[in-house]
Order: sequence, then C-alpha cells, then structure tokens
Amino acid sequence: MHKRIYLSSPTMHGLEMKFIKEAFDSNWVAPLGKNVDEFEKEMAAFIGVQHAAALVSGTAALHLAVKLCGVKPGDVVLCSDLTFSATVNPVSYEGGVQVFVDSERDTWNMDPAALERAFEKYPHPKAVIVANLYGTPSKLEEIKAICDAHDVPLIEDAAESLGATYRGKQTGTFGKYSALSYNGNKIITTSGGGMFLSNDEAAVKKVRFWATQSRDPAPHYQHSEIGYNYRMSNIVAGIGRGQLVYLNDHIQKKKQIYETYKQAFKDLPVSMNPHTADSEPNYWLSCMLIDKEYTKVTYQQIMEALLHENIESRPIWKPMHLQPVFQHNDFITVDKDTDVGGDIFSRGLCLPSDIKITEDEQARVISIIKGFFK
Repeated sequence: MHKRIYLSSPTMHGLEMKFIKEAFDSNWVAPLGKNVDEFEKEMAAFIGVQHAAALVSGTAALHLAVKLCGVKPGDVVLCSDLTFSATVNPVSYEGGVQVFVDSERDTWNMDPAALERAFEKYPHPKAVIVANLYGTPSKLEEIKAICDAHDVPLIEDAAESLGATYRGKQTGTFGKYSALSYNGNKIITTSGGGMFLSNDEAAVKKVRFWATQSRDPAPHYQHSEIGYNYRMSNIVAGIGRGQLVYLNDHIQKKKQIYETYKQAFKDLPVSMNPHTADSEPNYWLSCMLIDKEYTKVTYQQIMEALLHENIESRPIWKPMHLQPVFQHNDFITVDKDTDVGGDIFSRGLCLPSDIKITEDEQARVISIIKGFFK
C-alpha cells in the first residue's frame, strides 16, 4: 500500500513550539493570554482590519456575527448556497430562516444577479452571508454594493480564503463582520479555532463579551445576557502565531499544485475551479470539473480509483438547497431552469492539495485521473 496522500493536512514548521513553550513556561495554558492578544493584533494587521477577536472556531465567529445583525426567529438571511453547512447553520442558532442564493460560473460563488432577484422577493432580510469557496474570492465589491444599496449588513465567510485578495484587497475586509477558520485542513491551522473581524470596535467588544459567557463587570459572577464559551485558548493561539509567518509560503505552494493540475489537464474534457482576473485566490483546494458533455466518466469513479490507491479526494460541497435539513428553504436562481451549484456538485471533485505532496505523488494522482480519459 502506498503512503497516504492527503487532501489537505496540517503542516507544522517548528516555530509554533516557541510560542507554545512560552505559554507553558509562564503556566498560562488557559483561555486567553499573551498569545491570544498578539494573534488578534497580527491577524488584524495582516488582513487590514482594525479589530479581531480570537474564537474557538469560524462557526462561532459567524454565529456572533449573525447575532450582531439582530437575527430573531423568523427573520430571513440571504446565504451562499454552494458552501459547507457551517456558513449557514448559525442562522438557525438564532431562529432565522436561510434563503439560499445560487452560484455563478466565474467563481462558483454567490451570483450577484441571483442576489438581486433574492432582494426583489425578500426586500428586508436581516443580513447577507457570502462564502469564498475553496479560497476563491466571490465578486465581493459587487455583492457589497448590492447590500449597501439595500442597507443590509454583509457577513463575509472568509473561512477558506485567508490570504486571498479581490481587486487588491484581502478577503475578510468586505463584510461589516467577517469570519476566518483555522481548522486542521485550512491554509494555516491552530488545530481548531477561528477569528471574528470588524472595523467596528464596539462590535468586537460585544463579541468578546458574549464569547466569555457574557460575564458582567461585577466582583461576583453576574450575567445579564446569555453567553457562550467561545474564546480561543492561549496554546492554540500560539500555534496560530507560528503558522501565520508561513502563510504566504503556503499560498505559493498551493498555487503551484493548482497550476500543475491545470497544465496536466489542459487537453482533457476537464476544467479547474475558476477565478476572475481581478482576484488572486489562496488556492486552498484544487478542484476539477468534468465537462458536462462528457458522460463517460463520473467524479465518483475517479474518487473511488484514487481511494483504492490510498489517495484522499472529496466531492464538491453538496449545495444547501439539496440538504435534507433545508428541504423547505427557498432557493433563488437567475431563472427557473438554472441550478449552477447543483450542476457543479454533480460533476466536480476536490483533489489532493496538501502542501507536502511531492512532485512524484502529484504525478501519480494525475496519471490515475488521465487514465479515465484515454
């Protein structure tokens, strides 16, 4: 059996241990501490926002963003459809109702034209949540302009797109509130963890308050609001500080993997996950899409062949409007006969994108895939 080739596994460099050791040596291994404070500052500076709050997950950041938008039971939130469920689940935490907005072909992300249609049907949503799929920026300026025209806050789920830019601006800066993830398979990791980002200082203070069980400033334990145990630990933040130093290096390696696949598949009835000319993805995951006209091969066949060789791959996210839990939620497309997200799901596959993959290993992945198109 060949050595396992992973989809996207953590890559540690050693510097992380310096910050972890500092926490151990000071006996400050509990939540919060110097590493948390510095990680927040360093991440905010890198992204280009004024404030950040380190949390246990990107989902926690999205939840508190939804809460800040005042979502109450029955309130509508317009959401990206082709994404992981963590993007939209926080709406349910507050009793809101997700309305899913279809993708467009240029980026696989939320279609601004479909978003306009959603506003026609639901003119007063509490918020819009847009995700940057697989590290590729959405058409963020266009989507923000639509939200601004309707005076509705934009929440940017940049969980997968840390380090990606749209028209020269970092993702995570377009939303009134934005979220990052440092889950184990992300471009950098803290094993688990996330970050809430905003230029609104009062909002970030509120997030920190809620995330520490909404403990009032009293000498005894007093709570005037429901809170959550959402703050990041000092150990985890130390890992993040060491990882952030290598972010740009990780992006360059991910890009090289993507370009190698793209070049190898140029003569096949296959395309790679696209991006616009005015964006620079972080290339977190390289994904292939079998041409619609080519019906001899399915992504399932390729995935099974790779698995047989101990190679990890993954289907494209199943769109939210196709999930059983959301079967009764509305789904807005540019016209009644279009389902871009469903089509991409039916023909796409996420390929091994681990930055530790060797040239020989990637060549083996490519050879297996090419074998289906002879």
